[in-house]
Amino acid sequence: MTKKLYLMRHGETLFNQLKRIQGWSDSPLTEKGIAQAKIAGNYFSANQITLDHAYASTSERACDTLEQVTTLPYQRVKGLKEWNFGVFEGESESLNPPHAPGETSYGDFFVPFGGESSQELQERMVNTLTEIMERPDHQEVLAVSHGGSLYLFLQKWLSFPEVKKVQFSNCCILVFSYSDKEFQFLEAINHDFSEL
Repeated sequence: MTKKLYLMRHGETLFNQLKRIQGWSDSPLTEKGIAQAKIAGNYFSANQITLDHAYASTSERACDTLEQVTTLPYQRVKGLKEWNFGVFEGESESLNPPHAPGETSYGDFFVPFGGESSQELQERMVNTLTEIMERPDHQEVLAVSHGGSLYLFLQKWLSFPEVKKVQFSNCCILVFSYSDKEFQFLEAINHDFSEL
């Protein structure tokens, strides 16, 4: 039987506002981020989607987002955390390197600085979400994670030109079907935050 995964990015945070690198370090949701999460939560009720299980990264910003979206009990999972940027954590986003020729992400750039490679992050996300979706009675699952994590997870299932067309705004929801240990990307839900 085909299952559904709703993979969501957290709401806007203080570090998003300040344009700081935010991986395993954390910062709180802004008032706008809380409002974004509430709007995203309306997507599920408006579309009569009954979630049966919910998961969040262990980062506070992901847990706080999930708690605005649903009252469903949830489990915190380290495998859903953002990219570990090593010593670059909390620094200005201007320090992020350009992608090397032929690369579709930062690749191994952060490894010498105590961080993760893009392959390590992608494998972590794929393994974590596969293990979650293989659990019995998991049919309509919400998982709240992070922009970089969503970006690399999607690269596992789509070509890079297709990935480039997907918007990864705060509180976007990537919808996947799941069957036989394979994810199929269905759509990206981006919300209207123009009045915030």
